[in-house]
Amino acid sequence: MSDYYPEKPVMIKDLPANERPREKMWSNGPESMSNSELIAILLRTGTKKDSAVRLAEQLLVKHGGLVGLGGLSPREISRIKGIGLAKAGAISAAVEIGKRMGKQAGAERFIISSPQSVADLLMPRLRYENKEKFVVVLLSTKHHVLATPTISVGTLNASLVHARELFREAINYSAAAVILAHNHPSGDPAPSREDIALTKKMLEAGKLLDISVVDHVIIGDGKYVSLKEQGIL
Repeated sequence: MSDYYPEKPVMIKDLPANERPREKMWSNGPESMSNSELIAILLRTGTKKDSAVRLAEQLLVKHGGLVGLGGLSPREISRIKGIGLAKAGAISAAVEIGKRMGKQAGAERFIISSPQSVADLLMPRLRYENKEKFVVVLLSTKHHVLATPTISVGTLNASLVHARELFREAINYSAAAVILAHNHPSGDPAPSREDIALTKKMLEAGKLLDISVVDHVIIGDGKYVSLKEQGIL
């Protein structure tokens, strides 16, 4: 009989009232909820064995907590049994919205005064990326952040990061100066020979255009290295 009437997945509405994430959010606010409960709202349903909350817990445990989701693709998220591409897409979209909100709010309030302030601005965005991303911080004459566009994604070398693309962004925003930045997915921000060579190349290109290259900051896992502080710039 079960072949004709398969067991239904565990629905949030089937849980006791005090265990339903949506009701908890309306009663106490989203800030009162755990990470797994917030994700469960996106999932909506579980499987015949696990509730949406339990699926969310499995996802978080597998990927090292909420911050671990930041570098995952929808397909990687969908590898948890019971989380298909549609549910994984909803989670990935929510993560991206959070990133963009943080990025926009950060850029609007930031004035760059030190390498630490560059790290404060970019660490949430780059820290958990599983690929190298090269970003340029575009600055006004008073070092207000105008924008932080991504110039390239992939292993950092001179063939992937072109001066023309970087300085085209600077000219489009009428930037007076730029700060180079990229992440090391290994978590170790120590500069490589390629990092140093690329920095010097961009420094020379900036001189030709009268746009200062102020620094190159490499982001690791909770730490950073400034090539200016290292005496390389």
